[in-house]
Amino acid sequence: MITRFSQRQRFSAIALICFGLLGTGLVLQSLKHVEPCPMCIMQRYAFVVTGLFALIAALHNPRGRGGQLYAALIGLATATGFGIAARQSWLQWFPPKYVECGPDLEFMMNSFPLGQALPMIFQGSGDCAKVDWTFLGLSIANWAGLWFAALFVMALTVLLQRRERSRFAN
Repeated sequence: MITRFSQRQRFSAIALICFGLLGTGLVLQSLKHVEPCPMCIMQRYAFVVTGLFALIAALHNPRGRGGQLYAALIGLATATGFGIAARQSWLQWFPPKYVECGPDLEFMMNSFPLGQALPMIFQGSGDCAKVDWTFLGLSIANWAGLWFAALFVMALTVLLQRRERSRFAN
């Protein structure tokens, strides 16, 4: 059913979903005082990258391999975001025995080279294992993981539709 929509419509939907989710995160932060942990911030970056790739793809509206390239970039960004959300969900479901509140993301990025900062971010801190807000029994990280998976599938439909068209054209 999703393939009934044009490539431009699918890319536009991905961008709107990403920016809507980012807006929801900012509303939760400002109104509910839910402060993002380092892993939450990395998920936000993944939504920003995904949304920007989708917005550029929707505006560019490329044909052929160009659409596949954008879909692949979106797929990579969503897979990265999904991995971060899955790791944070794991930390929330199975919190470490000894919770340490490590340095915040800004300190890590300014004090360490990227190669050293990334493992510290993905290790998570005590803040990353804490569940501050839920909706329908799922945490923000759980919801982010579901959205990343859905966006990945939407990008995948662009790749699959192109392959089907080229197969039937021969």
